[in-house]
Amino acid sequence: MCGITGIFDTRASRPIAYELLHRMNDAHLHRGPDEGSLHMEPGVGLGHRRLSVIDVATGQQPLFNEDHSVVIVFNGEIYNYQDLMAELKALGHVFRTKSDTEVIVHAWEAWGEACVERFRGMFAFGLWDRNRQTFFLGRDRLGVKPMYYAVLPDGMLVFGSELKSLVAHGGLDKTIDPLAVEEFFALGYVPEPRTIYRQAHKLEPGHTLCIRRGQTIPQPRPYWDLHFTLDNPISEADAQQELIERLRESVRLRMIAEVPLGAFLSGGVDSSAVVAMMAGLSDQPVKTCSIAFDDPRYDESAFAQQVAQRYATDHRTQTVQSDDFALIDELARLYDEPYADSSAIPTYRVCQLARQHVTVALSGDGGDEAMGGYRRHRMHVAEERVRGLLPLGLRRGLFGALGQAYPKADWAPRMFRAKTTFQALARSSTEAYFGTMSLMPDADRQRLYSRDLKRDLGGYSALQVFQRHAANAGTDDPLAFIQYLDMKTYLVGDINTKVDRASMAHSLEVREPLMDHRLLEWLGTLPSSHKLQGGMGKRLFKKALEPHLPADVLYRPKQGFSVPLQRWFAGPLRQRVRDTLQGQTLADTGLFEPRVLREIVQQNESGQRDHSVVIWSFLMFDAFLRNAHRAGVARAPSAMAA
Repeated sequence: MCGITGIFDTRASRPIAYELLHRMNDAHLHRGPDEGSLHMEPGVGLGHRRLSVIDVATGQQPLFNEDHSVVIVFNGEIYNYQDLMAELKALGHVFRTKSDTEVIVHAWEAWGEACVERFRGMFAFGLWDRNRQTFFLGRDRLGVKPMYYAVLPDGMLVFGSELKSLVAHGGLDKTIDPLAVEEFFALGYVPEPRTIYRQAHKLEPGHTLCIRRGQTIPQPRPYWDLHFTLDNPISEADAQQELIERLRESVRLRMIAEVPLGAFLSGGVDSSAVVAMMAGLSDQPVKTCSIAFDDPRYDESAFAQQVAQRYATDHRTQTVQSDDFALIDELARLYDEPYADSSAIPTYRVCQLARQHVTVALSGDGGDEAMGGYRRHRMHVAEERVRGLLPLGLRRGLFGALGQAYPKADWAPRMFRAKTTFQALARSSTEAYFGTMSLMPDADRQRLYSRDLKRDLGGYSALQVFQRHAANAGTDDPLAFIQYLDMKTYLVGDINTKVDRASMAHSLEVREPLMDHRLLEWLGTLPSSHKLQGGMGKRLFKKALEPHLPADVLYRPKQGFSVPLQRWFAGPLRQRVRDTLQGQTLADTGLFEPRVLREIVQQNESGQRDHSVVIWSFLMFDAFLRNAHRAGVARAPSAMAA
């Protein structure tokens, strides 16, 4: 696992300034503390910070082919590299190392742009082929590893694992994109391919960007998508057996390392399943780490302990204070752009704990998206049954009126909070799920935005992110449809971003067996009734795991990795909330209506409405402005050497 960065002259072969590339590379020091190296030639500069995991002795980067005409910087792991190495050797390629990085170089020589279709793993890389005068960026199918890039006005393309390396260049225009502001306050993150800055982009998962010097820069090209065919006739019993076999294989591939390896163990189904598979594949006790909370309402450590005892793992638990909110500014510096998932705090802490004992940790991330495990999945499927009874035009009139008339009642028991349900029934499937995933309703965002921001948005809504992906879903099955949307939005923009930044802040590599693309492709062939049935999400997964995990772990209510925002804002952070939402930093942006910000504070303090999630998003946006946006790096004199 590493940090990569670089500069490519898309127009000519102008020299690159060494000091500039060095500064960009050192912005990733936390991602790769073991080594740092640069490669420079006319019109190309590549930088690499290394966290040694595989081929520790000889896997240094930037790495070349035999005649040094192809050079690469790579972040990630190619889990099938040994099979590919044997195939490439049979084609006549000569290897100098035992690293998966060199496999990419020779795969490019053998298969060109199609090389990424052969890789099984998590990856982001930049590759320069001097003979073809071609520069190539690639990113893995699920977006586990990040890739940022920007083409500057002088024709220089800059790229990096994190946005901070592009900012370190000094030539990036840090004008905030109003469309990204709308997306952030709708979803809590800025989804691909946008970033908070107009000039910078994220390379989308399952995409490549291939640029031939001197030619027009093309749009990124997709090379993979997940298809939900739902047409596998396999019996449930056979599906359970095959699921365990596929999970075991995925875990086995991710246990290849030359450094200490372990796993996160939250006490939930997914991480427990990964640990169970690891225990069966290892002749040593698996090293496991858990976070406990001093507030029992948020603590799952007892369930993690059950699994640890069953598999005799080398288990460590660290108790985190429920008032662990001191990380707000640190998170803003780590994420580089606004990010509002408060579970980033415990994720940061469990990575901090794990790094004290291992260099690589396996996680259970992706299981809910892959197998229909969220409560919102059950709710959406139930709503779809009602939506299917009436045409959209009739529903808009009937349920839209009820949604408007019914009061907002955050204070009331859940059974009496019908306003949101009525509003969902009045919408299309895409609109309804977007509403479910939004931090606040469309009308509330419109009230919040200033006149200038509304003008700059020009009617744009973050709903268009979901509509773009919905057009490619290829299924009208209610569960499969929203699983596809999750894979394209929430999993990438929220979950994978959170885990990558939190882990790399501690120079920890995290691997996700439940995001193996071959496993996901197979799951996409299974009928949705295998995943969600009788109100039970992840049904097939839980049934398959009954011989491996306690019933308490499998069938208890899902808890999640949450923090007590409402209590924080009523107590220790009460004054910070007032100072932030009514403060000068947000006011100076000109993006928001001060009157509405004051109203949010007043309603939350009085208990009239619970604005906890919205307030947290403002705290993080404010922290981004103060710690990442304004900080920056001194502007470089030029991307070109004297």
